[in-house]
Amino acid sequence: LKAILLSPDLNVVASAEVKFDSDLPEFRTTGGASAGPNKFEFFVQPVMWVKAMDIVLDRLVMQEADLSTVAAISGSAQQHGSLYWSKHGISALHSLDPDKFLHAQIDDSAFVVNRTPIWMDASTHKQCFEMETAIGGQTEMVQMTGSKCYARFTGPQIRKIYQQRTHAYEDAQRISLVSSFLASLFLGDVAAIDYADGSGMNLLDIRNKTWSKACLNACAPDLDERLGAPVDGFAVLGNVCDYFVQRFCFPPTCKVVACTGDNPSALAGMLVANNWLSVSLGTSDTLMMSLEEPPKLEEGHVLCHPTETHKYMGLLCFRNGSLVREAINKLEANGSWETFNELLDSTPRGNFGNMALHFREMEIIPKAKGTLRWNKEMQPSSPDAAKGVLKFSSPQIEIRALIEGQMLHHRAIAEDMGFHFGSETKILATGGASVNQSILQIIADVFNAPVYKQVTKL
Repeated sequence: LKAILLSPDLNVVASAEVKFDSDLPEFRTTGGASAGPNKFEFFVQPVMWVKAMDIVLDRLVMQEADLSTVAAISGSAQQHGSLYWSKHGISALHSLDPDKFLHAQIDDSAFVVNRTPIWMDASTHKQCFEMETAIGGQTEMVQMTGSKCYARFTGPQIRKIYQQRTHAYEDAQRISLVSSFLASLFLGDVAAIDYADGSGMNLLDIRNKTWSKACLNACAPDLDERLGAPVDGFAVLGNVCDYFVQRFCFPPTCKVVACTGDNPSALAGMLVANNWLSVSLGTSDTLMMSLEEPPKLEEGHVLCHPTETHKYMGLLCFRNGSLVREAINKLEANGSWETFNELLDSTPRGNFGNMALHFREMEIIPKAKGTLRWNKEMQPSSPDAAKGVLKFSSPQIEIRALIEGQMLHHRAIAEDMGFHFGSETKILATGGASVNQSILQIIADVFNAPVYKQVTKL
C-alpha cells in the first residue's frame, strides 16, 4: 500500500508505503497474497489492508506531511478482489472512534468472509460456464460486459461464495471491490463502485453503465442491493469522515473521490489519448488503448473509460512477453543484453522475410502454445506453413524474428480490438524492457509510429 501526497502542480510532497510481506508478517503473505487449500485458490485477509492503512498514514505523519492541506483523496486498487460486509462492519464504519486504530474497529467481525478471493484466484471455471450458459453464451457475455467470463473476475467469485458459503452470502449486507473498499474507509460508509473497475466483474452493462439484470441473476440472488448503484470514476462521494479529521488532521472539507482499479488508473495516469497506444513490456506484455466503441472481439477486455464518460478502454494481455525474450537472450546471446542488442541491430528491418512466434506458455490471444518459424519462401496456403522451419541460420536472425514476431502479433490483435493506426499514432512504452532502445526501435518500425517513454517523478 502506497500513499502519495501531491501538490497542486502534481509534484510529490511526501510518500510512504507498507510492504505486506515484511511489514505485516503475521498475515504470512507472499507477494501480498496467500495460497488457498485448493488448486488455483488465492486469498487475502481484509484486515491486513485495514492495518496497512493505519501504518501508511502514521508514516506520512512521521514525515511531518501536513495532511490538513489535503483537498481531495482518491485511490487505485488491484482489480477483481471482493469484500463482504457484515451488519456489524457497516455499523463500525459509521461510528469510528478516532482514539483507536482503524484495525481495532474494522476487524474480522466486520466481514462475513475473512479470507476473500483476489485477482490471482482462478478457481471459478465452473461458475464462469454456468454464468455464460445462463445468459445465452459467451458472445452475449462479451457484448454485455466487455469480456467473456474470466475465472479471475469478480462475478464468478461472488457466485462461488454464494454456492459454497450460502449463509455468509445471505449475511453479507454489501459487497465492495478492493477500490470501493478503500474509498469506504475514508468515507465512513460503504462507497459506490465506479464504472471502470465495475466493468471487470462480468456484471456491468458497459454501454448503459448499469448492472445487467441477466448477469446479476446468473450470478447470485438479490445481488443488486448488495452492490449498490455504480458511479463515474470522478464522482465525489462525500467528505472524509470525522475519524480522519480527528486522528490525522484532514480538513473536514476534504473530498473523497471514487477509487478505481489499477488498470484503469494506469490508463488515466499515462494520459493516453485517442491516438496513443500504451505498450507495457513486462513479464506479460500489455496493451492499453482508448476506444470510441466496444469492438466485437471475444478475447481481451473492454472496460468503461476511467475519465471519459462516453469512451471505452481496451486492454490486451499477452502472456509470452519478457520471459520469452530473456530465454532467447540466454540461448543466443549468453544472457548478455549488450550482445543481444548488437545482434538485433545487425539485421535489417523485415529480417530477410524471416519471422517467428514464440508461445512458450499457453498464449491468451490466440489460445496456442509452441514455436513457429517462417521464411520468405513460405506461402500461407502451403501445408509447410503449419510446420514452419526448425531453426534459423544465425543468432541475429533468431533474435530479430522473435522481437518482430512479438510486435507484429501485438499490432494485429490491437487492430482487431478496434485501434486505428494512422499518421497521428504514437506509442507510449513502459515496463522493464522499455529501457531497451533496440526493442523500442523495432516497436517504432512495426507500428510505424514514434515511441515515447514515460518519465516518472516517483
